[in-house]
Amino acid sequence: MTLDKKKLAVIHIVVKELGLSEQEYRDRLEAITGVRSAKYLDERGFRTLMNYFARSKYYRINRDGLTFRQKMYIRSLKEQLHWEEPHFMNFLRKYHKKSDINTFTRKEAANVIESLKNVLEHEKRKRESSSGSH
Repeated sequence: MTLDKKKLAVIHIVVKELGLSEQEYRDRLEAITGVRSAKYLDERGFRTLMNYFARSKYYRINRDGLTFRQKMYIRSLKEQLHWEEPHFMNFLRKYHKKSDINTFTRKEAANVIESLKNVLEHEKRKRESSSGSH
């Protein structure tokens, strides 16, 4: 079974984020999954590739240490909160004094992650208490 279009899009977004050339991408894809085109990946191959990208020490978004894995986790938390980009940027500016996640250090990104997890937990408790009071 082949991957759906969303997962193929994620792969291409990740490759672009990492600044890989077409040749580097195809070489890594083949070395990691055994195929030269993502259209031939199955679910397991997709997870293997994403785990490679997320765990590799080589992939730093900036020289101060923000990792690709941190960036993807921050995006995931943002999506779980259903925040639009302007709201997210305002949150970063207000509480973390920066608006571009790519400029964060590894430590600053860890703080953003903790903040977002706290907001998510607060939202969850708020939903649970409002649904229990009806």
